[in-house]
Amino acid sequence: MKFIVSIKMVPDVYAPFQIKDGELLMDGDRMVLNAYDASAVEEALVLTEKYGGDVEVVCIGAAKASETIRKALAMGAAKGYHIQTNGDEAYDSSSYAQILADFLKDKEYDVLSFGKQSQDTDSGLTGGMVAQLLNLPYATNAVGLEIEDGNLIVKRQGDSGQEMIALPTPCLVTCSNDMNEPRIPNLKGIMASKRKPVESVAVSDMNLDGAALEAVSKVTSYSPVPARAAGQKFEGEPEEIATKVAQLLDTEANVL
Repeated sequence: MKFIVSIKMVPDVYAPFQIKDGELLMDGDRMVLNAYDASAVEEALVLTEKYGGDVEVVCIGAAKASETIRKALAMGAAKGYHIQTNGDEAYDSSSYAQILADFLKDKEYDVLSFGKQSQDTDSGLTGGMVAQLLNLPYATNAVGLEIEDGNLIVKRQGDSGQEMIALPTPCLVTCSNDMNEPRIPNLKGIMASKRKPVESVAVSDMNLDGAALEAVSKVTSYSPVPARAAGQKFEGEPEEIATKVAQLLDTEANVL
């Protein structure tokens, strides 16, 4: 079975940042492989090691994104694709989906795998959009994958419990970072990654209409999370406290 995993280079969310005049300022030198994508790569590797097959990765980004591709190759992926951008484009989820769908439409694969969201924007939209554009069956928020009778068996976290879904291939799945613990590349893997092929193509060289790449949404500004109001403390007998809390929930919070 062949997996193609979409990965993204994102800012390290543990690095210091600040919000100034509504703009989010992060350390551009602290870039990492998106945690959700790392779980998608790991699960693809586990399944191909168990059943046979190949894992390839595709990443959209400026020249620095090649470091993220090499990280996935060091984990064990066999090949990488780098869709190069200038780095100053105002792309949103729709733009990325259009680029990926155009790139992947002629590729051979059994499973397209995405992280369920990116840790920088948390929008979680690109995978579903690509599935729609390529007319693929898909499942979201997977916490476990298995292969059975040529189908991809997806254990996904639903709103009220876990669901099991059998997807015929080719298909698309988005993966939670609760799925596994991604492996840390060892020295052998790091050295091997330098010899693995990475094909590059510029977005400007792809057959894409400029209107398709225009963002349909944008972030207008960032602001710090508001401080939580201090909680109330009550003293007295338990019955008195319970009565007072019930009254507050009824009259002020209007939840009873």
